[in-house]
Amino acid sequence: MAPGDARPREGGRRPARPRWAPGARGVKFRPERAAVPAGPGIYLMKDAGGQVIYVGKAKNLRSRVMSYFGRGVDYKTSRLVERVAGIEFVVTDSEGEAFALESSMIKRHRPRFNIELKDQERYTYLKLSDEEYPRLLVARRTRDGRFVGRGRTFGPFTQGSSKLLTVGSLRKAFKIRICRTLPDRVCLEYHLGNCEGPCEFAAAREGYAGHVSDLEDVLKGRDREGGFSRRMLSEMRSASDSRDFERAMEIRDTLRRLDGLRADQKMDRADGSNEEYFGISVVDQRAVVMTFRKVNGVIRDSDRFSFDAIADNDFASFLYQYYTTRSIPGRILVSSAPAGREALEGALSERAGRGVEISVPRRGRRREMIDLIMRNVALVHSEGGDPALGDLQRRLALPAAPRTIECFDISNHGGSFAVGAMSRLVDGRPDKAGYRRFRIRSVGGRDDFAMMGEVVARRYRRILAEGGGLPDLVLVDGGKGQLSSAAGALAGVGARVPCAALAKGEELVFLPGRRGPVSIPRREESLKVLQRARDEAHRFAVAYNRKVQSMGVKK
Repeated sequence: MAPGDARPREGGRRPARPRWAPGARGVKFRPERAAVPAGPGIYLMKDAGGQVIYVGKAKNLRSRVMSYFGRGVDYKTSRLVERVAGIEFVVTDSEGEAFALESSMIKRHRPRFNIELKDQERYTYLKLSDEEYPRLLVARRTRDGRFVGRGRTFGPFTQGSSKLLTVGSLRKAFKIRICRTLPDRVCLEYHLGNCEGPCEFAAAREGYAGHVSDLEDVLKGRDREGGFSRRMLSEMRSASDSRDFERAMEIRDTLRRLDGLRADQKMDRADGSNEEYFGISVVDQRAVVMTFRKVNGVIRDSDRFSFDAIADNDFASFLYQYYTTRSIPGRILVSSAPAGREALEGALSERAGRGVEISVPRRGRRREMIDLIMRNVALVHSEGGDPALGDLQRRLALPAAPRTIECFDISNHGGSFAVGAMSRLVDGRPDKAGYRRFRIRSVGGRDDFAMMGEVVARRYRRILAEGGGLPDLVLVDGGKGQLSSAAGALAGVGARVPCAALAKGEELVFLPGRRGPVSIPRREESLKVLQRARDEAHRFAVAYNRKVQSMGVKK
């Protein structure tokens, strides 16, 4: 039997084949030969290896899919279409069902051309297990968003609260057991005062349900009168009076964590007075979205996203995915109406269990809020599209966002073999056609500083002679010594280009004329852009050095 043949089931019936038109490796998809359904549903575009590279939805699948293969498609969409060897279709009863299925399939396959919200990991869910004496656990989810295992789930809680509101602190505060299997006798947790021992003592078994009920009230936000907090406060004062300061501090920290949880619950509790605002702008097929969340008349949260606006990567898809991990407010206000607004409202209403309205404000304070967001979005675009590049401009005091970065590295092996290499990033992404490599000509020994000066001077002397464009930022791998050499070389050839150095290890950025380094937090995308440029230059330099050594050619 050929690998692609389906095996017959018992009784001689074959399973239904997926509705897609496969293409051989290197052969493009032929839409005229495919049986494309005409109703609503989703489509999964696959490459020659069968990998899902894009998931989209449509009110009319046939019309939408055929539109990809006509004339006049934009450049980025054409890049997607070039890779399509087959398309699988899933028909749904409504456009609203297509929204939900599309989001599920994107989570499962993570296609390279779809929108992916990178900050979904910020949201944590907790679970009380389905056991006679429940345990408190972090709820695990599958790639399509389903929770693993049985039990009652609570959340989402933001990353900040989940770090403070640790599972261990809640277990101790509410006397919740941690053992996977209930033992025959009490363990160390009982002797530490963290568990009352339902495994051995009848009184603990009788009181365990009350502890679980108190914990559930807090996780659901139903402990509005703060009964548990009052009891804990009283216990803290008693511990302090008896000079048990360690216990008093533990209770104090628990109360702070509970206060943080209540703040998150207040923000996540959606009612008619809570609103969320979205502004979107698309420039050169790059969409930037900014959000403000308003709770009880106060802006409590703001976030910013960007994605390639190709195919069905549109505002509606973004909004639905955004609310797969966030609470849905009663009213969503947008700068422009998303495509298929009624279907999206229906899908979000079904998910929220109540009515959800999406509207474009025309006047008043809501319109002023949208205008404020759009001014911020315009600022992002003016900084070069990628927020990380705008952040670099601010942190390094550059005259413009560094959309083009050229980074230099020296690879010097034992003084006999020395080469230089340059990587090039455009809009934060490697432009490998612009990479360059250099044989050291004028410097002997192991003088890395002088070698850096030589390759930088050669690069920009030639650029200026040929009338080429200069980068927005020259970056060198190293510290103050390499930076001084590079800056001197730039000045010597008359290239007026900002220059910086990135030192390995502590990842500090040095600038000419500045005494101390610039420290960018490691989690920031702006630092990752510099690291990407530095690592690419280093990789390219080492590879060239090895090639020179293998040829036995010394400098």
